Amino acid sequence: MKLVNLAPGVDLPEADLEFHYIRSPGPGGQNVNKVATAVQLRFNAAQCSLLDEWTRSRLATLAGRRLNDAGWLVISAHRHRTQERNRADAMERLAELITQARTRPKARRPTKPTLGSKLRRLDGKRNASTVKRLRAKPHED
Repeated sequence: MKLVNLAPGVDLPEADLEFHYIRSPGPGGQNVNKVATAVQLRFNAAQCSLLDEWTRSRLATLAGRRLNDAGWLVISAHRHRTQERNRADAMERLAELITQARTRPKARRPTKPTLGSKLRRLDGKRNASTVKRLRAKPHED
């Protein structure tokens, strides 16, 4: 099994990656109608043996609609004029997505506001109320 190094710590089996080249809607001038410079990178996330189950489920959440029903993650790249740069761009985006999926989010610990912050908030509300009262027209009794 040959591995492709996408980024530090992100190695994927070459068999799980597929590249399809299509005509690009992006920049390219007259050349854009003749050459297939856009890249569709397909990554088989469902069958990849190097991803653990937690990472795979988090990747599905992060990928959103880029992940199809068969478990293939499809990334389209057409920002650049050349096929090589679009291919590199797609691989960078895949590496970034996998890196994000591997990092576990920090668990939020619920906290309560301190007494000082409560007093500051009430003091600010009191000051705003006073300013508004002073701006009002005086009553005619």
